[in-house]
Amino acid sequence: MPRKQPTESGIHLPAWIQRRPQLTSEALVLLVSLYFAIFSNARFWGAAIVDPGRQWPMAIALFVLLVALHVLLLGLIVNRWTAKPLLSVIIMVTAAASHFMVSFGLYLDADMIRNVLATDRRESSELLTWALLMPLLLGAVPVVLLWRVELIRRPMKKALGARALLLGSAIAASAIAAMAGYQPLAALMRNQHDLRYLATPGNWMISLGNVAFASPPGTKKPKLPIGTDAVQIASRPAGARPRLLVIVVGETARAQNWGLDGYARDTTPELRQAGVINFTDTSSCGTATEVSLPCMFSPWGRHDYDEKKIRAHQSLLHVLDHAGVGVVWRDNQAGCKGVCEGLPLQSVTDSKDPELCNGERCWDGILLKDLDGALAMAKTKGGDKVLILHMLGNHGPSYFDRYPPQFARFTPACQVPDLGSCSREEIVNAYDNALSYTDHVLASAIGKLAARTDVDTALMYMSDHGESLGEKGLYLHGVPYAIAPREQTHVPMIMWFGDRFARDEGLDLQCLRQRATQPSSHDNLFPSVLGLLDVKTSVYDTSRDLFAPCRTAEVAAAAVAR
Repeated sequence: MPRKQPTESGIHLPAWIQRRPQLTSEALVLLVSLYFAIFSNARFWGAAIVDPGRQWPMAIALFVLLVALHVLLLGLIVNRWTAKPLLSVIIMVTAAASHFMVSFGLYLDADMIRNVLATDRRESSELLTWALLMPLLLGAVPVVLLWRVELIRRPMKKALGARALLLGSAIAASAIAAMAGYQPLAALMRNQHDLRYLATPGNWMISLGNVAFASPPGTKKPKLPIGTDAVQIASRPAGARPRLLVIVVGETARAQNWGLDGYARDTTPELRQAGVINFTDTSSCGTATEVSLPCMFSPWGRHDYDEKKIRAHQSLLHVLDHAGVGVVWRDNQAGCKGVCEGLPLQSVTDSKDPELCNGERCWDGILLKDLDGALAMAKTKGGDKVLILHMLGNHGPSYFDRYPPQFARFTPACQVPDLGSCSREEIVNAYDNALSYTDHVLASAIGKLAARTDVDTALMYMSDHGESLGEKGLYLHGVPYAIAPREQTHVPMIMWFGDRFARDEGLDLQCLRQRATQPSSHDNLFPSVLGLLDVKTSVYDTSRDLFAPCRTAEVAAAAVAR
């Protein structure tokens, strides 16, 4: 019988429980890497191995590669002094990441990590459901065991030699596994590029490093100027009133559920009555707000996409400001993502209106309250103004919290952010209710603009990206663009023009309705707004201006001159 040893509290525990295992930091790295390969990669293994009985040789090769990848990653950053706190954080973050990947079908690339880092308190709190508790508790088990380990101290020279041997062995094991399973592995990587976004925690660790490298902490450099040559040219009739263009940036609205696009449910009854021009085939710049927002307001867009260039330079709004057009950004979301940097911004997220807010969030109707107060913030030379309204829209997973109770048209609707506890019908009902409220807000905005007699008015609306509602096991959004399903890239876009605005701009609305049936994208926003407001600049691209083919000969000639 083993002797029981008294603890400080006087409780007698067996000696084998009190004995602390001794390990080198290299052995610890290997054990943790094995743990990740076995317990943290359910989505990876589910996507890579369809028939274990036949694919077991490839599974062995993948297992070796997965372990070796994490040995290399951890071996480069973990040492005896940082091992316990650093590995504890990595294990717990990985437990949460694995849970969200399985629950929502997420892929963790740099764009998704950037989106996570930009999430505000309200958004993140919606994801902290009881369903997350069990994965975190299970993740705490290896953390507790980790802190019981006593790391062996060694001379520096010996420790460096052991670390070099560990890393060299990982590289050698990777090479052997890759050669042994070359043919099936090569086919797998050709057909499933997305697997690299599923290897956890390597996916989020590498992506986090890429994000930190692209946007290092510290003082941000000012945006590089574009369109500093911008000026407004005179192309309107004498005596024309100043113009007010409202650009509404939607959130997570997908075209598949947009009534005007032929959805079985009429989720857009008020817009149908308002007589808007509906663009039926519009593609987004990205699948997450952090990507789409800077992209859609840039001259490069998706057709010439360069993330670093887009984030480093000013946006469409700055070009308008250079030309003397007043610009104001009004936000019911998590900010403008740098698009309106240095320009007037008004956030309404913390408003306390009892009719339009529920204590935690304000519904998008708050964006239409006191528009004159927002417009007064605009700095303008010639009288024209552009007001951007950034909606909360259909931001998930709490679709039920995006509309007032009276807009619960489709029932039963999912009433919790944990989508796993709801049926797909309930999720779609809640999503469609939120989309119907967006319809109401947009129609109300059009009504307010139509009633104005001091300015000529127009409105443009487009969603920043779409949403998956369970198709192919995917929920929410943020799938890497190259492999993103159409549900996340096909978005609604509408336009409305007051009679005087269309007349004075020489717009042929019937021509524009015909153009609306052809493919369009976020790339059209930048040149189309410049063209609509008669802004002459070297960064204007007439070939992507949606309005250029639909203007009178005189106005079109002026546009070509730009």
